[in-house]
Amino acid sequence: MNSIIQMDYHTLDQQDHHSFFDLYDRNSFKQPVRTTWIEGWKIEYMAIARPDTLHMRPMVIIGGAFQNFNSYKYCVEQLFDAGPIILIDMPSMGANQQIKNAETGVSAGSLELEDIASMLGKWLEMMQLPKVSVLGMSLGSVVASCLADERPELVDRLILMGVMQKTRKSWRMLLEESIALMREGRMDEFGQAVILYLVNHARLKDTRMSPTAKRLFFKQMAEFSTVEQDRYEVNCTRLLRLTNVPIPKCKVLVACGQYDSFTLPHENANFALQCPDMQYVQIANADHVPQLQRRKETMHLFATFLRDEPVDQLEGIIPFTREQMQQIERRGEERIPVQDPERFLSHRHSDLILPSTIVDINFFGVLLEMNAGDAERAAEYPRDMALHLEDEQGEFKIECLIFEHNHHQVRALFKHGSFEIAERLGRFVELQKALLNAGQLVEAI
Repeated sequence: MNSIIQMDYHTLDQQDHHSFFDLYDRNSFKQPVRTTWIEGWKIEYMAIARPDTLHMRPMVIIGGAFQNFNSYKYCVEQLFDAGPIILIDMPSMGANQQIKNAETGVSAGSLELEDIASMLGKWLEMMQLPKVSVLGMSLGSVVASCLADERPELVDRLILMGVMQKTRKSWRMLLEESIALMREGRMDEFGQAVILYLVNHARLKDTRMSPTAKRLFFKQMAEFSTVEQDRYEVNCTRLLRLTNVPIPKCKVLVACGQYDSFTLPHENANFALQCPDMQYVQIANADHVPQLQRRKETMHLFATFLRDEPVDQLEGIIPFTREQMQQIERRGEERIPVQDPERFLSHRHSDLILPSTIVDINFFGVLLEMNAGDAERAAEYPRDMALHLEDEQGEFKIECLIFEHNHHQVRALFKHGSFEIAERLGRFVELQKALLNAGQLVEAI
């Protein structure tokens, strides 16, 4: 690779980008991806269009860490209403397997998300495309924001889904735990944990996540190859190093699932509030993956915004005013007291038992009252303690991540490395809610 830049097609006339795009048909996703090399880094992409909207502004879609192009197979037909589409995978993202620079051998982990955005800007400039719209989802939303901040002359407007400006401690701990599970070779737990972090199991009745989609998602994660494990760690550590996501000055739509438990609605709204030209909406009855749960509504939302049409009357979309955004509840699920709150924590590698009293609980975590010495002791083992609960099937335990403590209290996240335990916990919490409501009703009478 002697030249700095290598491409597999001719350079385009900026005034006529038609020849850049392949006309879409049902076999488009079976074709080999196109590639561009920039200083030893490989960029993979598809450029597809429908003849009747080929003249419109192109959109660039940057997905999350592991969304391959086939993930968009059933999305693009609606999006073609708004123009031609470029699906792009930067080094180590999406289905791009590159984890080392082809010229220097440097790890892709050395590329910060800002570096990837700079590379994408260079690629767009090389292609001599007109100003583009950019859609960034999850991890891709950070790259999209960085691109718009660094190269505003290249970007007309943004759609960001699942974005936050700063990462919260509990979120970082969950990512770190997933990496730890993977390093320990606990791949079944790892696969289930990642899905339980991304998919809000407390709201499955609302989101109606397909069991088949969940099973395939789990299979993909649990069977990660060595390269895929490396890429997962690279992308997670990029996010863990992230300290701030720049605020775009262009027109931007910030969207998230109504029940997103990974990038919380108030975090998405807080990001949007800082944008000078923004709209913020929630996709009803969806969590962090609306494109799987509410594909039709999500793609219609995107296409409508890209055509510069109003989005506040769309079916399945919840618009917000600035005032409403400022009042969004920070906590996704209410915390409730339980009957028979006297429980205990156990250590997974020893016979250590620490008595505890549940102050409140929800699907995602628990607040425990403990003796002063016991609270300090529990905090010494932040990822090794499990809370014991009891339901109609008997006793079960759920592993905890302890992230706050004082002399008498411990607050912990639930690790959620098991679908079975997650379902039992969900039923336990729902039962406690029912008992609480029944008690309140009796008091009212």
